[in-house]
Amino acid sequence: MSIQVSALPRAHGEPVLRATIRSQPEDFEVTELRDFEPSGAGEHVWLEIRKRGANTEWVARQLARFAGVPEVAVGFAGLKDRDALTRQVFTVGLGGQPEPDWDQCVIDGVELLARHRHARKLKRGALNGNRFALILRSVQPLAPAAAIEARLSALSARGVPNYFGPQRFGRGGENVARALAMFDGARVPRSLRGILLSAARSQIFNQLLAGRVLAGSWEQAIDGDILQLERSNSVFKPAAIDADIAARMAAGEINSTGPLWGASRSTINAVGADEAQSVAADAELNALAAGLLRAGLEADRRALRLWPRTLSWQWLDGQTLRLEFALREGAYATSVLAELGETADA
Repeated sequence: MSIQVSALPRAHGEPVLRATIRSQPEDFEVTELRDFEPSGAGEHVWLEIRKRGANTEWVARQLARFAGVPEVAVGFAGLKDRDALTRQVFTVGLGGQPEPDWDQCVIDGVELLARHRHARKLKRGALNGNRFALILRSVQPLAPAAAIEARLSALSARGVPNYFGPQRFGRGGENVARALAMFDGARVPRSLRGILLSAARSQIFNQLLAGRVLAGSWEQAIDGDILQLERSNSVFKPAAIDADIAARMAAGEINSTGPLWGASRSTINAVGADEAQSVAADAELNALAAGLLRAGLEADRRALRLWPRTLSWQWLDGQTLRLEFALREGAYATSVLAELGETADA
């Protein structure tokens, strides 16, 4: 039986604290990190916004409506939490239409910070990552203060398992069951299909990573592993797991990877024999994998280890802890918090 997200094994030991997150949107700040700037010319308008309590796709629809363009003309790099204070960029393709007066664009919970012209539509994933500033309230220590400090230091020094967060699975994790039903012939709206395919892939990845955490090998390279460079995300298969690979793993230069399930013509992205065997041994995972293959998804790889870069923390008072860190694109702050303790989402 597969493990639910809330019960995924921790790599750093038992929780050292219990706290509440997102007591208010300002307690969960997210800022996109990019390595490029607007081009300054082109038929797209680059809009940098700050949103509070607003869904990314809803904001995109409002921008399209105001500009009088199809929703498909609006681009953004990634979905951001609704119950948060987030700073991100949207592009609006005008298609030759006159640019509207953005000062007249009023969207509830949205503040326009800057606008520029840009050459092309912003694509999903077109960012380096996200910067998080989180405030944990009503903190209840479950260990001595020294143990909490040691855990925070360990998260920075060793990283955390790169689990997909609960956002991927819908309320109560229902998207996995809905994906299985879809694979069994149930009809679902076209708009939901991609969400369910992502949930199926994420479930398989999380279960295989959980097995590596239980085996103590999530931060090690083992025979047969496909590895990924931390900085470039390029993947490669080493000729052997030797002392050099072990040293680079320990230094955080490379990470082992797990499969994002699908078919592949490349041996680099292909599912490993041990991974295939583990999935075949679990009825639910096997059904998910078969459904993903029938859907025609192309295989990919994802790092098993996640580094919370430039992690810092500050106690605002005895029951309030502020955390700041940056994560790579596609990673979840909840994976970092889970290794620290038990958090209730207000």
